[in-house]
Amino acid sequence: QVFSGALREALAEHYKHHWFPEKPFKGSGYRCIRINHKMDPIISKAASQIGLSLPQLYQLLPSELTLWVDPYEVSYRIGEDGSICVLYEATASKPVSSYGMLTCKNQMMLGRTSPSKNYIMTVSS
Repeated sequence: QVFSGALREALAEHYKHHWFPEKPFKGSGYRCIRINHKMDPIISKAASQIGLSLPQLYQLLPSELTLWVDPYEVSYRIGEDGSICVLYEATASKPVSSYGMLTCKNQMMLGRTSPSKNYIMTVSS
């Protein structure tokens, strides 16, 4: 819970000028969090604020994790070839057009070297 609070604060500060609910895909590349055998600086910052070391983080988190944070959806993928799972999903108050918009997640999918997965798992509580 302490790490969650520190991470929430770090993300809010980092996304302060990169959060557009009326255009949720705008700035999505900036909001993509990656651990690819190298810890994402936002996660490192939150961990160091509460006294977690980098080795402890590597023990707690997957070595390959991609997290896409958008105003109405948060999704993630563990590993380069893992399935994309939706962690959080909300409905926009006004319909949001995604026509012509290339999100960070979609850019990653276009750059895949392995066959694409044709499904998305949804995780709900």
